[in-house]
Amino acid sequence: VCALKLTPLVFLRPGELRSAEWSEIDFDKKLWIIPESKMKKRRDHIVPLSRQAIAILKEIQPITGTWRYVFPSIRSKDRPMSNVTILCALRRMGYDKDEMTAHGFRTIASTLLHDNGFDSAHIEMQLAHVERNRVKGVYNRAEYLPQRTEMMQWWADYLDGLKNNKK
Repeated sequence: VCALKLTPLVFLRPGELRSAEWSEIDFDKKLWIIPESKMKKRRDHIVPLSRQAIAILKEIQPITGTWRYVFPSIRSKDRPMSNVTILCALRRMGYDKDEMTAHGFRTIASTLLHDNGFDSAHIEMQLAHVERNRVKGVYNRAEYLPQRTEMMQWWADYLDGLKNNKK
């Protein structure tokens, strides 16, 4: 349940979310730093954590906080949860494959953030996409952390508003 609630807030790839380790979470700085070894593009990825994301992590911490993985497998605390856990939860909720996938939260976030005027560079950085222009990609090392932190909190508040039937 916590993994499913966290998914739309951080819009990571499902594999990145399921393999979250407690050692990657910095509650004081409100950051999740995913090491390059876990990332598709092989570079560290910093995820600013909204108040809502922190609350979800604190909710599950008493249950899994002494183990390696935030979301361990039901079969072994030494492995992350299955790569289909969130997808199966969506299916049990009644969403079919043409309506929603775990990866689909990334598309929704990108679309709505663009529609609401957020800078494309900040959104793409948050999605952990690499600049396609090789020259620009080599020279631009900006992380846009202050802007992404503000964007991620706006996004979490926006989702709360939807959940509470507010505009």
